[in-house]
Amino acid sequence: MTNVNVSVQSMSLGDVEVIRVVEWHVPFMPTSAMFPAVAAEVWKDNEDWLAPDHWEPDTDRVVAALQSWVLRSSGRTVLVDTGAGAGRERPGMGPFHRAQSDLPGLLAKAGVRPQDVDVVVNTHLHVDHVGWNTVDADGRWVPTFPNARYLIPAADDFHFGPDNAYGNGAREVDRLIYEDSIAPIHQAGQAVLWDGFHRIDEHLTLESAPGHTPGSSVLRLVSGSDRAVFVGDLLHSPVQILHPCCNSNACMDPEQAVNSRRLILGRAADERELLVPAHFGGAGALEVRRNSAAFALGPWAAAAPKETAPLSE
Repeated sequence: MTNVNVSVQSMSLGDVEVIRVVEWHVPFMPTSAMFPAVAAEVWKDNEDWLAPDHWEPDTDRVVAALQSWVLRSSGRTVLVDTGAGAGRERPGMGPFHRAQSDLPGLLAKAGVRPQDVDVVVNTHLHVDHVGWNTVDADGRWVPTFPNARYLIPAADDFHFGPDNAYGNGAREVDRLIYEDSIAPIHQAGQAVLWDGFHRIDEHLTLESAPGHTPGSSVLRLVSGSDRAVFVGDLLHSPVQILHPCCNSNACMDPEQAVNSRRLILGRAADERELLVPAHFGGAGALEVRRNSAAFALGPWAAAAPKETAPLSE
């Protein structure tokens, strides 16, 4: 994998500190494979701002980031999504198969130790959002964050879990993901299943936004006059803001995914929420505007490199 750019950045939204932890930012997949319904002209017509952060014209590949977000809110540390993990068997999953990454090391640069995390949010249970839920401890998978409650969408937990034979048995990799990254959380008594709506604290709430997966969710932040919505994989590219009817190749219920995307984009535009998708490169987050019956890109977020003192044990 080339052009790997790790970084830790931060910004403040009201009383909440938002820390962005980027594991990599790379050309990921051909546009025609990842977004089959997006015409080639769309990428070319928007090359001036899509390249280089979101599209690599020479190879016609979508550029994507693998990243997590840390929210320091109401005296607690909340980690949103945990990347792809390291040393996992993920046959057929491209760069995620036996990947080597160091999210805990990057979190340390942000001043966050595993024991400091109070809440882990899995926006959904795909491979690149749950991998560091657990860590290998002498051949046994155990929670990476020993003091955290792991908030897991109930609909995804059922769909990908054993009661539904791991996603109806459609992919063997779904069983592997559940067994090494979700089941140990249940076994440790740290899993909290939720559905519909869940309040984390005075600033943070979770809401269901199904379609990408049955339990896909968004995390809303409201603090003072600031608003943000962490949308997971509701969008993979800014192109989907311009064309919200276009799904990624990983959306399980295409019609439902489009409905959720339009709903979330509309509210983000109307309430001036900062839109924070899981995989956007560049600044990683931006505002959205209405453009008649469609949507347009607003200003991108401004984040600065995170500076911390060395962690003490």
